[in-house]
Amino acid sequence: MTSSWRQLELHPRIIGALGRADIKSVRDVLCMSGPDLQRLTSLSTSDIHQLLTSAAEACRRQGPLPALELHQRERHTLESGCRLGTGCPLLDRLLRGGLPLGGVTELAGESGVGKTQLALQFCLSVQYPVQHGGLDSGAVFVCTEDTFPSRRLQQLITEQSSLRSDVPSHVTKSLHFSDHVYVEHAADLVSLHSCLTHRVPLLLARGLVRFVAVDSVASLFRSEFGVADWLERTRQLLTVSSMLHYLSREFNAAVLCINQVADIFSSSEEYLGPSSLTVCPALGLAWANQVMVRLMMRRLNMTVTKGDQDSSLRRLEVVFAPHLARTGQDAAVWKEGVQGVES
Repeated sequence: MTSSWRQLELHPRIIGALGRADIKSVRDVLCMSGPDLQRLTSLSTSDIHQLLTSAAEACRRQGPLPALELHQRERHTLESGCRLGTGCPLLDRLLRGGLPLGGVTELAGESGVGKTQLALQFCLSVQYPVQHGGLDSGAVFVCTEDTFPSRRLQQLITEQSSLRSDVPSHVTKSLHFSDHVYVEHAADLVSLHSCLTHRVPLLLARGLVRFVAVDSVASLFRSEFGVADWLERTRQLLTVSSMLHYLSREFNAAVLCINQVADIFSSSEEYLGPSSLTVCPALGLAWANQVMVRLMMRRLNMTVTKGDQDSSLRRLEVVFAPHLARTGQDAAVWKEGVQGVES
């Protein structure tokens, strides 16, 4: 172990701390977030920055990660496959049509920014015909921390004619939205595994759903594992990721995982989110390497008005995606849903 770390030209102090923490490989380092590494090793911020930089460079020299290889194999699907639209032309333009099928998309942001609202919007959008940005199917919404926001869903259903003015009214009226949103509750990892390996695949196999939302992927891993359990935490995280990738590819479905955020403690974590932010998506590199598309939503210090409604201005940003430019779109949350706002 020591010789391999010395090949990275790390300071002996860093090598010694890695040995005491029983961190044996570059892969172990890349499966942990910066704050977790700092807590385990008691190293300084600058030492953690050097360690992460050296580990990332060693990884690049060894060749692409499996997740990147997966992204390359899925590129043809992204370029030619259909999308699940948001119901908003501005947001769909940002996403080149919407969420891709056959891959996992992550939506991260602080509490109350509108992540769940957008996921609910996808639950309704998926039910529209393909020519209107849908998939002619239903949605399954997996709750891991809060109760399902049924009242907000009913409000969105009531306001569909306002949000989707581009769709003929007879099409909207013919859709029984509430009958095609299936809700699952997973209070722990055992329940989540059971849900993703039994009930969700059954719904997908029967053609009842083609959109899966998990809200949120981080809550169970933050509550069930301590700092010393990082290896088992990583193993469980990769297991959940494999389940979601299987579901998306096997059934050509769109999968959206809502993620929480953590404070950025140094510039070494800027690649996990837009450099202008002081937070980054939770769960570290282990999870970041598993998602195909990462989106972040944040509040801006501005309020916008539409009729008798006021909303804090948001910005939906593309952090990384093999088929999208790294850019963003201003948006607001109205009673009819999340909509883009012209700059």
